[in-house]
Amino acid sequence: MNDNFTIHKTDKPKEKPDQNSLGFGKYFSDHMFVMEYTKGKGWHDGKIVPYGPISLDPAAAVLHYAIEMFEGMKAYKTKDGRTLLFRPEMNAKRLNITCDRLCIPEMDEKLFLDAVKAIVDFEKDWIPQGEGRSLYIRPFIIADEVFVGLRPAEHFTFIVFLSPVGSYYAGGLSPTKLLVEDEYIRAAPGGTGYAKVGGNYAGTLKAQQKAIGMGLDQVLWLDGVEKKYVEEIGASNAFFVIDGEVVTPPAGGTILKGITRDSCLQLLKKWGYKVSERKVSIEEIFNACESGKLDEAFATGTAAVISPVGELTWKGKKIAINGGKTGAISQRLYDELYGIQTGELEDSMGWTVEV
Repeated sequence: MNDNFTIHKTDKPKEKPDQNSLGFGKYFSDHMFVMEYTKGKGWHDGKIVPYGPISLDPAAAVLHYAIEMFEGMKAYKTKDGRTLLFRPEMNAKRLNITCDRLCIPEMDEKLFLDAVKAIVDFEKDWIPQGEGRSLYIRPFIIADEVFVGLRPAEHFTFIVFLSPVGSYYAGGLSPTKLLVEDEYIRAAPGGTGYAKVGGNYAGTLKAQQKAIGMGLDQVLWLDGVEKKYVEEIGASNAFFVIDGEVVTPPAGGTILKGITRDSCLQLLKKWGYKVSERKVSIEEIFNACESGKLDEAFATGTAAVISPVGELTWKGKKIAINGGKTGAISQRLYDELYGIQTGELEDSMGWTVEV
């Protein structure tokens, strides 16, 4: 642990939740990591403190101008007792990409990694074991400087808290049903679509609510200009297997560069699949299904890892993908990634970092 981090241990430890009913994001560990940024001083005073409410002035900039960002990571406990992180250096790099877009001061990547490792190691007893279980890690930065007026802030707080979780979707790897959203948009060119900011997600809730009201699980987003090209699936990256070719929209601009997305691309290329990062229209997807060439579709992300897609609804028309079953490529990717993350499979890619 970084010797510069101080520790204030709780005197009221919580009872651990039942590992068979964790759900996702419902329980939180005993401690969190907190660090401040002050203009002219930089990031300073990192410490581990008891998990609990934070105090904000009503005029804190984050409350009025949404000057904030976050990341999502996981820690896994191996059968032999080791604690593993999955490609945490990628989160450190992406954090700074987002910070740059929001005029938030960047953080030294080693300092970020030291902070994550410190709190995970301190709370390692909270890492659940068993299929689909992990410790979700949520680092985030908020502008807590007190002022009303639109300008970059000069004081920020960085926090990392932890949550023992089960599968993101109750059905695990069961295929989901998606609404192709052609009314609302998630992101537009020149905006913050490529950044990890809360505003990107708040604006999606209306469409998600609409999809759930139709008996569907999630939303497939189209581009914000022509509403023609597929972009993301909910809060995840989108993949389609068309006539043996694995296709995913190019990341950057309006699409988040997912770490699981990048990992899938590397594995697929290693395995010899034909892989393309290109624009793919929703018409192409539906036409491929009608001609029998749409083999499967899936979403990738930290929370769910791999989420197969079994059905799409667009303009009142519904198509079933792979008979509504999990596809072979989706299953293989999940098995490989989860196996590496949990230490069950050899990490030939050099992706895991032991805490």
